[in-house]
Amino acid sequence: MHIHILGICGTFMGGLAVIARQLGYQVSGSDQHVYPPMSTQLQQQGIQLMDGYRAENLGDDPDLVIIGNALSRGNPEVEAVLNKGLNYVSGPQWLAEHVLQDKWVLGVAGTHGKTTTTSMLSWILEHQGFNPGFLIGGIPLNFGISARLGGGPENKSGFFVIEADEYDSAFFDKRSKFVHYRPRTAILNNLEFDQGEGLIISPERDANINEVLAMGCWTPVAKTSINANSQWNAKLLKADGSQFSVLFENNEQGIVNWSLTGEHNVYNALSAIVAADHVGILPKDAIAALGQFINVKRRMEVIARKNDVTLYDDFAHHPTAIETTLDGLRKQVGQERIIAIVEPRSNTMRLGVHTESLAKSLGNADLAIIYQPQNLDWDLSKLLNYANNIEICQSLDDIIAKLKVEARAGGHFVLMSNGSFGGIYQRLQDEL
Repeated sequence: MHIHILGICGTFMGGLAVIARQLGYQVSGSDQHVYPPMSTQLQQQGIQLMDGYRAENLGDDPDLVIIGNALSRGNPEVEAVLNKGLNYVSGPQWLAEHVLQDKWVLGVAGTHGKTTTTSMLSWILEHQGFNPGFLIGGIPLNFGISARLGGGPENKSGFFVIEADEYDSAFFDKRSKFVHYRPRTAILNNLEFDQGEGLIISPERDANINEVLAMGCWTPVAKTSINANSQWNAKLLKADGSQFSVLFENNEQGIVNWSLTGEHNVYNALSAIVAADHVGILPKDAIAALGQFINVKRRMEVIARKNDVTLYDDFAHHPTAIETTLDGLRKQVGQERIIAIVEPRSNTMRLGVHTESLAKSLGNADLAIIYQPQNLDWDLSKLLNYANNIEICQSLDDIIAKLKVEARAGGHFVLMSNGSFGGIYQRLQDEL
């Protein structure tokens, strides 16, 4: 059977492609503006990639076309699918029907932390020998691949860990993706989620989630906290979050020592431990697994050390994520210089709805350089009304020139974008 995927280089659709390939299907797909790491991962799996959308990509008519949610009517390849009368489906529906039906699904929802928490939980299950399936919106370095089928003999049983976001499934399937997944264990890092029998895991002090659950929830809820008194609590032993004890009903379960920092990652870890406990893994074993956890690619990943400069790649897409990341780094490096270089690329960032919060999220940086490309929908100069550590650059050349000067004093340079940032990563390394 031949499956063709439109939008194949998106993190979700790329994961579907890997799983379909592991099921034994012939898989091809098309996308535009393709860049690593997803394109590299797909090519390594023997999946045929086509750059750009065109009717010819459909070749001799695949048996099924999976259409990503970024595509809509008017796209030439979508129109060709419809004109030819080919079978088509949304990605989440295909996954639910062909992979998830007989699995214990553990879904991770939230505006921030889905990828990291999904990776942690998958690794805990792997560490305990459960061979979980997973679909992750990034490449967890413990696995080196963003998705796999997993499961028991003939892949017909076991656990499956998945990011559960609220975006539309496709232009013809307006249900949120997580509606298809029906998780038995659900982690709510910081987002609304409602479901039936099972377990919901959420932070004690997240007012938004508490408000939503108060509207009506018929599922047990496990609450988490840091330095507080919830059922599951993390007590910070180091301010940067690199060491903390885990308590259940005030009884210590063990101590996590790891390379990650930031309170957001402590919350992520605590949620993963609670979810693992729900499927029968003792907290002490989950804690041992996290001690060997390697963060996801592009999550504060050190990509170079040049003289006195440490260069990081961080998949930042929202002011809260930026703020928590820089807070963790500040607590780790003390008074050493931090320079944040931000590409406002996510939909909400591009629309300018986070002006004040974006400016304030950069407070832990000694200098924040914001990239304003010509096609940005708002004037970044408004940020200057809220902070005095921000500079705006309208070209990558200007950013690189500025950083070459700043590099003389050394420090930590954090490149923050959920895209390719115009290829600045390699260019900057070469210039430094």
